[in-house]
Amino acid sequence: MEFVALFQKGGLVMYPILLASLVALTIAFERSAYYRKQGLKDDEFACKVNQCMQQGDRDQVVSLCKEAGAPGEVILTAMEEEKCCGGREEIVLAVAKRKTLELRKYLEYLSVIVTCAPLMGLLGTVTGMIQSFSVLNVSDGEPFAITGGVSEALIATATGLLVAIMALCLYAWLSHRANSIIADVEYASTMYLAAGGNDDAH
Repeated sequence: MEFVALFQKGGLVMYPILLASLVALTIAFERSAYYRKQGLKDDEFACKVNQCMQQGDRDQVVSLCKEAGAPGEVILTAMEEEKCCGGREEIVLAVAKRKTLELRKYLEYLSVIVTCAPLMGLLGTVTGMIQSFSVLNVSDGEPFAITGGVSEALIATATGLLVAIMALCLYAWLSHRANSIIADVEYASTMYLAAGGNDDAH
């Protein structure tokens, strides 16, 4: 196959580049599925929670939160911890911050791949050129042997750039999804606090 032939011509550095691409795709699939579950399905969720808390209907709040992804999870966790710890505002902020870290999990690895993939490709080009010079034998009538070696070495650079571009696009898309959910978490938490969520907890 042509792909296999090009891969082999790129040298040993093609293997870590391939691994980086697989890691990027794995993170993309995992985060996409995770964000789908954590996303807010009801745009009126925060307002409904605020109204229910003002009415003292905590059972309805629990029911709403169970179907509200990350924002609902944050409020449910805060409500549970309030019962034993108190300090409503501090608890909500702490739980929201922890959820924010979970939502951004693994994204830093994509950022690393964006930076490392082109560097690995460049390394493949440099090592390929060094090898081309080492095998060049003008006396045997092969003055253009280096040309083929350089073209083969450039395959690694092209592949590294391709993987970096893919990882960058995935990073931008996943970051947007994460930031959108984080915004919903922050808004729902603010509405919960505004309703005086701890007043009925004691």
